[in-house]
Amino acid sequence: MARVLMKGTEAIAEAAIQAGCKYFFGYPITPQNEIPEYMSARLPEVGGRYVQAESEVASINMLMGGGSTGYRVMTSSSSPGISLMSEGISYIAGCEIPAVIVNVMRAGPGLGGILPGQADYLQVTKGGGNGDYNMIVLAPSTLQECVDLTQAAFDLAQKYRNPVMVAADGFMGQMMEAVEVKPSPTRDQKPDTTWALGFMRERGGRKSLLHSLYLAPEPLEDHNQKLQKKYQAIRDAEQRCECYRMEDAEVLIAAYGTTARICRSAVNNLRNKGKKVGMIRPITLWPYPREAFKTIPGTVKRILVAEMNAGQMVDDVKVATGCAYPVSFYGRTGGISPSVREIEEQCEKLLSL
Repeated sequence: MARVLMKGTEAIAEAAIQAGCKYFFGYPITPQNEIPEYMSARLPEVGGRYVQAESEVASINMLMGGGSTGYRVMTSSSSPGISLMSEGISYIAGCEIPAVIVNVMRAGPGLGGILPGQADYLQVTKGGGNGDYNMIVLAPSTLQECVDLTQAAFDLAQKYRNPVMVAADGFMGQMMEAVEVKPSPTRDQKPDTTWALGFMRERGGRKSLLHSLYLAPEPLEDHNQKLQKKYQAIRDAEQRCECYRMEDAEVLIAAYGTTARICRSAVNNLRNKGKKVGMIRPITLWPYPREAFKTIPGTVKRILVAEMNAGQMVDDVKVATGCAYPVSFYGRTGGISPSVREIEEQCEKLLSL
């Protein structure tokens, strides 16, 4: 299949369709509006349905209902909208319903601004909603990766019966790159009739009940223990990370998403000057790729965390490295991204220490 020039939001939407998504429930918010717009036009062409919800609260609850049938479903929003969805995401996790949520992050807090940001990191990796739950969080760095990870999100959601979030940002949502959007091998996969609502005939007349309400403490603890066992299986099997020019690095940059693209250029520029800098890029923000951090070479003396926020990933880097390295931070907020030169200057300062 030929590569096609596409805007990021539209590439994500087409990737979802090619992954087998037939049902989308959404509400507009900048900078992700092209996703529901694209879905409203394309889904009827493939026999799917687009539902315009009256709010983010409505769309996440519609997503829970659609996902409970076992079919591939998706919603999308941006930062404040994800906040409104947080209760529903907790319900989806508690009911073990597969669902994909795309977050094209903007600057905050509150309504903030419509420019890009990464300040949802703690919200999407450490909960957001109530209770002991986790959702898988994928952080693409290129538009091709937006395509690939969106399609992977549907497979992961179905495999683990869990919500999966694709955490992009306004830059990736609005930029254009050439991408290849191929039909996923699992796009026509039928729902698992052993648990999905409906399909009573396939289950021999047995009903299926999906719920997160347990009034007695012992059954609720049993349910939580079951969930924790699943989350541990995800941690063991689904950590994803890229190590870039890390083999002899003295300063290592930890970055993800669009910021990682900027840091990659800084690493290349510094390497051309003979300076030993590398990058480690988490692709799964949850589960955090702690195993990759264990492969950091002995040449590394310091780590620089770079983000479009006030330092939300710093603690995860410290935990992943066992606090074995001095960890510095450089970030910009308000919709401003760090520049290549700014990252180079931060690395050069660390190299001189």
